[in-house]
Amino acid sequence: MSDRLAEPLATTLGARAANPLATMGLTTVDDLLRHYPRRYGEPGTMTDMDRLALGEHVTVMAQVARATVRQMRSRGGALLQVTVTDGRHELALTFFAKRPGALRPHEDKLRPGRQGLFTGVVTEYRGSRQLTHPDYVLVGVDADDADDAVTEASRPIPIYPATAAVPTWRLQRAVRTVLDPLTEDDVPDPLPAEVRDRLRLPTRLAALRAVHVPDDAAHWQAGRRRLRTEEAFVLQTALAQRRARAAEQEATARPARPDGLLADFDAALPFTLTAGQRDVGAEIADELARPRPMQRLLQGEVGSGKTVVALRAMLQVVDAGGQAALLAPTEVLAAQHARTLRAMLGPLAEQGMLGGADRATTVALLTGSLGAAARKEALLDAASGRAGIVVGTHALLGDQVQFADLGLVVVDEQHRFGVEQRDALRAKGRVAPHVLVMTATPIPRTVAMTVFGDLETSTLREVPAGRSGITSHVVPAANERWMERVWAKVREEVDAGRRAYVVCARIHPDDDAPARAAADFDEVPEFLDLDGAATTERAPLRAVLEVADELRAQPRLAGVDVGVLHGQMTPADKDAAMARFASGEVPVLVSTTVVEVGVDVPEATVMVVLDADRFGISQLHQLRGRVGRGADPGLCLLVSTAQPGTPAAARVEALAATTDGFELAGLDLELRSEGDVLGAAQSGRSSSLRLLRVVQDADLIAEARAEATAVVDADPGLVGHPELAAAIAAQLDADQEEYLERA
Repeated sequence: MSDRLAEPLATTLGARAANPLATMGLTTVDDLLRHYPRRYGEPGTMTDMDRLALGEHVTVMAQVARATVRQMRSRGGALLQVTVTDGRHELALTFFAKRPGALRPHEDKLRPGRQGLFTGVVTEYRGSRQLTHPDYVLVGVDADDADDAVTEASRPIPIYPATAAVPTWRLQRAVRTVLDPLTEDDVPDPLPAEVRDRLRLPTRLAALRAVHVPDDAAHWQAGRRRLRTEEAFVLQTALAQRRARAAEQEATARPARPDGLLADFDAALPFTLTAGQRDVGAEIADELARPRPMQRLLQGEVGSGKTVVALRAMLQVVDAGGQAALLAPTEVLAAQHARTLRAMLGPLAEQGMLGGADRATTVALLTGSLGAAARKEALLDAASGRAGIVVGTHALLGDQVQFADLGLVVVDEQHRFGVEQRDALRAKGRVAPHVLVMTATPIPRTVAMTVFGDLETSTLREVPAGRSGITSHVVPAANERWMERVWAKVREEVDAGRRAYVVCARIHPDDDAPARAAADFDEVPEFLDLDGAATTERAPLRAVLEVADELRAQPRLAGVDVGVLHGQMTPADKDAAMARFASGEVPVLVSTTVVEVGVDVPEATVMVVLDADRFGISQLHQLRGRVGRGADPGLCLLVSTAQPGTPAAARVEALAATTDGFELAGLDLELRSEGDVLGAAQSGRSSSLRLLRVVQDADLIAEARAEATAVVDADPGLVGHPELAAAIAAQLDADQEEYLERA
């Protein structure tokens, strides 16, 4: 970053103007120039007044229709009432003063026929919407001279993300103050000149002037395209460097053996692998046999059999003398994985035990809640190499955890882990281990290319034979007859020897807590309140403990044991709750979303999601995937309070209409903000992507990826591209790089 861009705004603008900007996180010239307009007001185009919501802080473009001043008898003083219009609807602007003369400056400016931008909070008085003491700027009036007025009145008006303390036109003036004096030397350009020329793009300074001071719509559109390309190019260059660094590392080749554990496992499989499982397995086997570390993302539809593919890869590594570590995000899921792997391996997981196979290994489980004796045994099994497969949570990352020869790291649900955590486990190998990243959230190609661009991608779309499928229905929460039928259906499934999940968004009932009180949510990183619950009256979210009590008292479920599972329980209690549910001792489990991923109870056939309209599509799809995993068909009942026609209703209706996770993932991305897509909302940091949209900008991203790969191939260290190297360092420092690992 140049000295001019790094200059504090307090120096450039003065402390008085800079202090309000600092509250918005804008402290340097570069910060301000990257605060891009949200939209543009076209001269003569008015804001639709009919869409203004009460309580909303708005900036509207409108024309003054009339203005009157009158004395106030009840409270004294004077009142200026200005009516502005969009041509169809009207909005009142109200100004108060102790004497009429104090209102003269407003009265002189706000003459009928004049257009301007008006900002304030929308309130209501006697049935009409109004802005009280709004801030405003008039088009063509608030310029220094007549020529400026004509020019400014003909230009698109940049409208910035603003606050009550810093309205959009103050941001515009501040931007002009810092932007106008800059030269090309002041603004380093991370896009190499040859890339700019090939893609016919302007310099960075020209693009900044186009988006902040556009001559017309085509001008700012060209500027935004250039800046979107820059964001994509910087990100793709960072990913290309990661790929190049991985390709330079040495790994131990782990070729398949014709007479090892993998062959014995395949021979004993009670089912036939899908074509997708065979093809992806061959890809992985080939990469494991190379002396370069595999870096592969395995994504698949819910229930597509990713675990079998991962286990076969782990067995190939064990056959070659190495060990595999499976990193899971929660203790519930880690324990589930360990049980599943042992069950799938059978005697092959009983090394040295009575009844164990002649060729066998050990599956060790290492979590933070293990007792001292069990923990010591697991650590010894890992360090000695006796355990060919070690399953664990973050406990695997501890300094005391050592491996004899770590050959493969399998990371389940990568979006739950940061890059530092993955690298900490990878560093436990004597040389770089192979890495297989698994995700059960289907990822459209553009997102995989952007977020997992340093990994090769394999996709499983088929569901193994024997699965009976899932039917989904939306249930109106207010319809008592429908709700009665929900619990009757749960009873029917229980009486048939099956199981039912009931999922709630929070643990404790608290009618006074706002719907967005994140402290009450339990391991819900994707939880989205997409429809403004904070500003509208909505029923409080249902909670595990209150729902469990209600179901125990529900006549339809008389005599049925109801269990609970949530993140505030001890690990031992979680395991016990899952075990009782899996065995059928407690056939109804009221849970938070700790059951969202990976939990596998084939007898579970019903999933009831309360407040389903308050969850994101991907999370609902994951929850639905917990049922219908055996021979019996699954049923997902989405209990919703959403009004027809709302985005929330559209989400649950879309989920009920299809089980295609890739179709739903695309819809989910259209409904969610870009920060959510890249994980920035969950990480608590703003994404460095300001303008790039990974869904809409697919072609641009592919183009940037090709250009970035060519640059890195020719100059891996970016020695000849210092501006690009500096941009990567500034935007993707050690902390922010975590978002590259999320989806």
